[in-house]
Amino acid sequence: MPDWTRATALAERIAAEWDGGPGGAILVFDAAGPRGGAAGGFASLEHRLPFTAATPSRFASISKHFLAATLLLRGTALEAPLGALVEGLAPSIGAVPLGRALDMTGGIPDVMEWLWQRGVPFTASLSPEEIFAALRGVPALCAAPGTEMAYSNTGWRLAQRILPDYGATLRHRLLDPLDLPIRFPLDESEAVPGLATGYWQDGAAWRRGRYGLHFSASGGLAGSAGALARWGAALLAGRGPLDGMLERLAAPRGFTDGTASAYRLGLVETMLGGTRLLAHGGSLPGYRNHLLLAPEHGLGVVLLSNREDEALWPALRVLAALLGAPMPRPAANPVGLYAEEDGPFWAELTPGAIGVMGGHEALVEDGAGGFRSLPAYLEMRLHAAPDGALEGRIGGVKRRLLPVPAGLPLDPRLHGTWRDAATGATIVLRTGGTARFGGNGGLGTETTLTPLPGARALAALSHGPWRHRPCLWLEGDTLRLAGHRARILRFHRHEGDAR
Repeated sequence: MPDWTRATALAERIAAEWDGGPGGAILVFDAAGPRGGAAGGFASLEHRLPFTAATPSRFASISKHFLAATLLLRGTALEAPLGALVEGLAPSIGAVPLGRALDMTGGIPDVMEWLWQRGVPFTASLSPEEIFAALRGVPALCAAPGTEMAYSNTGWRLAQRILPDYGATLRHRLLDPLDLPIRFPLDESEAVPGLATGYWQDGAAWRRGRYGLHFSASGGLAGSAGALARWGAALLAGRGPLDGMLERLAAPRGFTDGTASAYRLGLVETMLGGTRLLAHGGSLPGYRNHLLLAPEHGLGVVLLSNREDEALWPALRVLAALLGAPMPRPAANPVGLYAEEDGPFWAELTPGAIGVMGGHEALVEDGAGGFRSLPAYLEMRLHAAPDGALEGRIGGVKRRLLPVPAGLPLDPRLHGTWRDAATGATIVLRTGGTARFGGNGGLGTETTLTPLPGARALAALSHGPWRHRPCLWLEGDTLRLAGHRARILRFHRHEGDAR
């Protein structure tokens, strides 16, 4: 039997930690609807308005499976190539099947990260058509479709274009039949009544979060924790238009080599002990959320917050209390910076956590002497090899990562001014180990580089609460630039620039 009292008491203790600052709400629910929970902190620091279970907030990437459900109800074929559904795409992207664009195995670069690498921050105000115009110029894929799971919002942005008016279609097909007060604002400038303000902590004070790009169906919905819990309950019950939908959203997806992927259609499959979970996180500057479903038990947890705190672990603690299940043990993993022998792939491990090319996940013991991610997004299983390397699968790909020696100098072959002819983006790499990304007339983002062996280095591009750490590496006479979500920029030495 679910322990509603225990789970609610834990939710109250977590929510109490938010008092005096930005807040959030945590709700537990079954197939009938919300059964308990708690809220704390403020929805608006400026106006001292409390955050409640009825406070609208931004769902961020939890929005994704709403689009997937709408497309499935419409009968859109997951096997159809994107180019047959959306006009004007480059051949490489147009050939990607819709299903792979949605399950993150399509190799499609994430447009936000690609623009950021070119010097356009995510706070820049860009309309849907401006973003689509940029997408038409994407010259290549990050990887062959079906070979790797790498998180990207772009496939979802493109999938939205299949529906001429997604907001109206979503409302007609799903939200109105289920009587759910959930909205689809175009961008951060559209007023949403009662919306919680997003905040992040700069070390000294709370700052408002900003995200200028059009939200799109990849992350644009807004609603309360109560509304999201009712949605989760309807999914568990298969209520109304959601009859059989959770099974369709969570149907197995795999790689071309026959192995399974944890990422499905806007949901991630993971385990809490012996309990199968379907989950997804959501993050926008100033908002961190998580949705957890335990379908075999007919139970779930929603956590919405307007602060930058980790959301998965507290939501999982509440679900474990509800089920009477033990929490996974944080991994006793090695720490430090690691990189493959060549190429752009790297990871940085801290106690109980890993950052893989910029994608952050918690690490827990795997029960076999190694450790695995507790995937908010990216599935991985690793173990320490006798020679100190890390080996295993990350996003479905076998990896071997070697410790990076401390104190490496920047390889002199990287020095100079580099330019990407296709986009006009520039990078200046200096002998002292610093760099400038993008911009004109001496403007741009300054960064200090972390050298890696073999003419490689990591940059650090900070903007608001988010940090992007792309890898620069020399491939012949081409300087490549890669993050987890975008790996297609190719720079050549600027004419007249000597090493």
